[in-house]
Amino acid sequence: MTTKYEKIPSSLFVKNRKKFAEKLLPKSLAIFNSNDIYPISADSTMPFQQHRDIFYLSGVDQEESILVIFPDAYLEENREILFVRETNDHIAVWEGEKLSKHQAYELSGIKTVYWLSDFEKVFKNLMYEAENVYLNKNEHYRNSVETELREDRFIKKVQADFPMHNYKRSNPILQRLRSIKEPEELALIQNACNITEKGIRRLLAFIKPGVWEYEIEAELIHEFVKNRSRGFAYTPIIASGNNSNVLHYIANNQQTKDGDLILLDVGAEYANYASDLTRTIPVNGKFTARQKEIYNAVLKCKIEAEDRLVAGNNWYRFHKEMGEVYTSELLQLGLIDKADVQNEDPKWPAYKKYMMHGTSHHMGLDTHDYGILTDDFVENMVFTNEPGFYIPAEGFGVRIEDDYVIQSSGKPFNLMANIPITVEEIEDVMNS
Repeated sequence: MTTKYEKIPSSLFVKNRKKFAEKLLPKSLAIFNSNDIYPISADSTMPFQQHRDIFYLSGVDQEESILVIFPDAYLEENREILFVRETNDHIAVWEGEKLSKHQAYELSGIKTVYWLSDFEKVFKNLMYEAENVYLNKNEHYRNSVETELREDRFIKKVQADFPMHNYKRSNPILQRLRSIKEPEELALIQNACNITEKGIRRLLAFIKPGVWEYEIEAELIHEFVKNRSRGFAYTPIIASGNNSNVLHYIANNQQTKDGDLILLDVGAEYANYASDLTRTIPVNGKFTARQKEIYNAVLKCKIEAEDRLVAGNNWYRFHKEMGEVYTSELLQLGLIDKADVQNEDPKWPAYKKYMMHGTSHHMGLDTHDYGILTDDFVENMVFTNEPGFYIPAEGFGVRIEDDYVIQSSGKPFNLMANIPITVEEIEDVMNS
């Protein structure tokens, strides 16, 4: 089985498993399942996307794969085991070759690889040796999935089959491990950001009054796929005119008009790693005086945020501090006044009328990546920085967003520093 992206060194996944194994209690076994292939209707399915946890720990990007980690297993060959789907004659003709055992080893660094058909027998013997079992469940703070997942079905089965074991949670461990990126991961995210840059520069030369939002989307997907991305890291927001005031506008079906701004919240995926960018640009290549005023105020907020995305701060303090920045800028713009601030509801401050969402979130294998919000920022965490002001009464909103790596000291490193961002840079590129 091949992928679009270049092979990732197996040493990354060896490191990730070692970090995870060190967090387990003695005599513990942990198990991870791939995502399902989700149906649409009739015989149609969604394109497969691997569960990010098993990918993080193995590098295997194939459906139905199972990973078992058992550091205290008596036999060394049972301490890491990968189960993969075997290619038969039917699969070879209709789907193409799946991973061989050797290929699975090369990807993951796991020496013990079995066919999926061997799982029940091997797993039963391992369970009789283990005392604690770590099961994986989505515990992300934004999770609201109603679908029963392959992991959910497995959890029900294993607890029914082996009710006397001591069951533990893998996800809190992964929340912390995945939030701090290895150098190899930072390189993959940087590549995703670089592909996004190519897409944005293509758009700056393409956009003009009269083009449709879906045409802009098409230009992006062309550039992304051309550069070995699977496509968008998330559903793209291409919002012209008053659509830019809808935070998660995804219809992308309107025609752009002369004098409008267009908000582009788009990012390429690369090797399952995300990028997340927003730019707001003038359709005709020239900001009006008012558009420029609002844009520069938002950009100032983004620059102020860089001083707060630093080691030792945390997500809650960061957002409280940014609330004060937004209040100051909105007062200067005349969008709120002192009375609004004095009479504000502490649970919904005055600035929230024009800035309703958070300024930052973890990013990595997921666009809204794992991370414990109460933990302090530390070196090699990756965060977005995305202030915005939304003014329906004036027919436009502005959001600006880049991705940053926390440093051991000082300001974070901007992974998107080469993408045009100032009014002058955007206008120069659009009119060159």
